[in-house]
Amino acid sequence: MLGTAAIAALFTMGGCTTSDDQSTAKTDSTTAATTTPATTPAPPATPVAPPDMQIEVDLAARKLYVIKGGSRVETHPVAVGSKEWPTQTGEWKIVQAVFNPEWTPPDESWAEEREPRKPGDPKNPLGVAQLVYDPPRSIHGTNVPSSIGKAVSHGSIRVANEVALHLARAVMEAGGAGKDEAWYTAATKNRTEKQIVDLPNPIPIRVY
Repeated sequence: MLGTAAIAALFTMGGCTTSDDQSTAKTDSTTAATTTPATTPAPPATPVAPPDMQIEVDLAARKLYVIKGGSRVETHPVAVGSKEWPTQTGEWKIVQAVFNPEWTPPDESWAEEREPRKPGDPKNPLGVAQLVYDPPRSIHGTNVPSSIGKAVSHGSIRVANEVALHLARAVMEAGGAGKDEAWYTAATKNRTEKQIVDLPNPIPIRVY
């Protein structure tokens, strides 16, 4: 038979083992609790309101219309594509405004022998500003103002240079990329410096 001291030692050892198991369980539980990530749902994204501006181009009438609040607020004459190079109809979005654009001949037969033109070059067919919606076709100024109102372009939509500047500024402001007056003044004075402005909120355009 075991003596009194041996029995007491057995009970003491059993108590230590039980205490260690409980301590380990508590530690594991605490660790699990502290490593569980928070599950707070993210707030819903705020929808971006559509711009209060749209451009429409009537090819038959050779007119460009600026639409605001559902009404025509401006009308401008345009040159459109010829029978050989007609302006495409459809709906797009103006994603970029360019002041003092650089002209690179497109990969089309009519431009095979044409030379690139730097910003400010008097022979630059894009004029002083460009609205990009369906490259290489765009709305742009011109170095041949007498072509306005005629079907003579290679698919793009031409406007007078002063109209191109006005429209470029208008789409920037309506599209969330407006600048201060000093920026516009510098961009129009320094004709050899190209300025590209991406529109965070592109402007719808319909050509029909």
